[in-house]
Amino acid sequence: MATSVFVNLPVRDLNASMAFFTQVGFRFNPHFTNEQGACMVVSDTIYVMLLAEPFFQSFTSKKIVDARSSAEVILCLSAESREAVDAMVDKALAAGGQQPEVLQPDPEFMYGRNFQDLDGHLWEVMYMDPAAIPQDQPAAAVGA
Repeated sequence: MATSVFVNLPVRDLNASMAFFTQVGFRFNPHFTNEQGACMVVSDTIYVMLLAEPFFQSFTSKKIVDARSSAEVILCLSAESREAVDAMVDKALAAGGQQPEVLQPDPEFMYGRNFQDLDGHLWEVMYMDPAAIPQDQPAAAVGA
């Protein structure tokens, strides 16, 4: 059985966040969605739980980071092509996402763009051409 990943993100307005990510192209699992949280399906094994801030707070005694002014994580999704990267980021920006600072140039075999969602969470969308990866490239430099 494959391991599933559930990323939990606090959101200020659950309905607005769901509308935003629907416009970006994601769907939600209705069996794990209610007024407190929504299960966004990224793949067969990756899910993002968008949790209303009061509900998210019930899981931790730590202060919730305001992602509009502080970075807590950068969520990176792979895409199947450069065009798919552009399509997803363009949809996010059209849906109200923001363009954060420009990424540093990637090696020739990588192409990425990023956006901030409605709550300021940082997302990167990246395409990596496996045929163009230099064979002498250290493994740590490829996935970071």
